[in-house]
Amino acid sequence: MNKTQIEAYKKKLLELKQQILNDSYTRDTEDLKISTDDLADEADIAASVINQQVSFGLRDRNFAKLRQIEDALYRVNSGTYGLCDECEEPISEKRLERQPFATLCITHAEELEREQRGRIAV
Repeated sequence: MNKTQIEAYKKKLLELKQQILNDSYTRDTEDLKISTDDLADEADIAASVINQQVSFGLRDRNFAKLRQIEDALYRVNSGTYGLCDECEEPISEKRLERQPFATLCITHAEELEREQRGRIAV
């Protein structure tokens, strides 16, 4: 991968990072608060708890993605960006376009996914 391509991916990573940070900063936190005055019955309480859980799940996913982006930016600076963590072969540009923070080539990513599905099924 040449310097121009790496700089383009770095720019994309920085944009994704900024998008997540802006979204986290501007997101309304009202769904995280439960006021007992507003909850008339158990159904209202249950709906509020579900909304909270969804919000926490989205935030957790965004923070995990942010960590992956930070790791990818580190790899850009260390000169290892775009190489698979398992086989050290280049990750395809098609994969990096869709997921610029990818750490595995498609072969190893699919292998990991199969292993994880196997653990869940057991």
